[in-house]
Amino acid sequence: MASLPLEFLIALLVVLILLSGFFSSSETGMLSLNRYRLRHLANKNHRGAKRAMHLLKRPDRLIGVILVGNNLVNIFATVVAAAITFKLFGDSDWAEYAMPFVLTLIILIFSEVTPKSIAAAYPEPIAFNFSAVLQPLQLIFYPFVWLVNLFSNAIARALGMEVSGGSLTDHLHPEELRTVVNEAGELIPDHHQGMLLNVLDLENASVEDIMVPRNDVVGIDLQEPISAIMRVIRSSKFTRLPIYEGDINNVVGVLHLRKAARFILGDDSTITHESIKLNASKPYFIPISTPLPTQLINFQKHKHRMALVVDEYGDVQGIATLVDLLEEIVGDFATDEIKNQAPLIQAQEDGCYLVDASISIRELNRQINWSLSTEGPKTVNGFIVEYLENIPDAPISFQIDNYRFEITGFSETKIEQTKIFELPKTAANQDL
Repeated sequence: MASLPLEFLIALLVVLILLSGFFSSSETGMLSLNRYRLRHLANKNHRGAKRAMHLLKRPDRLIGVILVGNNLVNIFATVVAAAITFKLFGDSDWAEYAMPFVLTLIILIFSEVTPKSIAAAYPEPIAFNFSAVLQPLQLIFYPFVWLVNLFSNAIARALGMEVSGGSLTDHLHPEELRTVVNEAGELIPDHHQGMLLNVLDLENASVEDIMVPRNDVVGIDLQEPISAIMRVIRSSKFTRLPIYEGDINNVVGVLHLRKAARFILGDDSTITHESIKLNASKPYFIPISTPLPTQLINFQKHKHRMALVVDEYGDVQGIATLVDLLEEIVGDFATDEIKNQAPLIQAQEDGCYLVDASISIRELNRQINWSLSTEGPKTVNGFIVEYLENIPDAPISFQIDNYRFEITGFSETKIEQTKIFELPKTAANQDL
């Protein structure tokens, strides 16, 4: 080595430092790739992406090639630097001691920090282009890499870890996917972003969260006189009405108002209870605990648009419609009549919200971005009654976590309206 010209040794050292930078940037670039975008580009037959994806299927081998190459280059660079030092300064002690520090600084700047910073900022061009070199190097270094990986993988397995398989087939957790959607920013229109988040929310909801409770169900009681039944049909804003005999638990069918057109336009004297029953379709019953994604599939499978929700005892607890379920994804399909009704949540000037207690806690959380517990009762009324363990007979105020409630409307059977104010976390903790 000492017999080689100084100019050649300097040029060789520069090449070795660049090679070290190549391996360092390759490592950072390959491991910084977005796996889902990589798979997308590979499916589009992007050559660089396909090469990178092939290498990342065995990350242990890829890292082995990079580290073996990098260490060999750095060791050789140390030998060349020593030869250059000897040619320039002879046997000088200070030069001998200074050389390792100078070489370390050069390697850190030009072979580690700078290449890795560039690769972290631009992983795709680095990884896709450098993979063309890494693939043949993997074949050249295979025997040595295999031996190194044999020991390293054995140590990892002894520690209870498996490192030989790639992570390209890993799936996103729903919460991780939610973060991806939230961070998409301007790439996804706000409305589309909201729908995607709503789809993810379906996994955490059941039919009970969207059903119309039995007390609010509008139906046809066949034990009522025809005149009363026709008033219900003609005044209904719904297209489907359950038909029952005496009690909603005795449902015998569902009447579509399209089939009731001749009833609406005809003479009431020609209509009988039996004719109404004959024009009704068979009722469709579903368990109250059915997850919303499952029920969406069931609506499609069974060709139904309305279902009667029953509890574990078979009692009807309410109705759920396909429209109710779709509104969980795309928002309200409100008619003009419904739009003219008072909103369930009304912002007040003092920063609190006037809330209809029949609203579901899930809907309240979603509209105002609150975090009231959804583990127990489904509605604000149920939430408050469970906390108080009674229905108040006078306006009262109280605090649950960092939310202050003020009951403003109630009856003998339920809480109808309440004001809710979100307290700052620090203030809430002090009050507690």
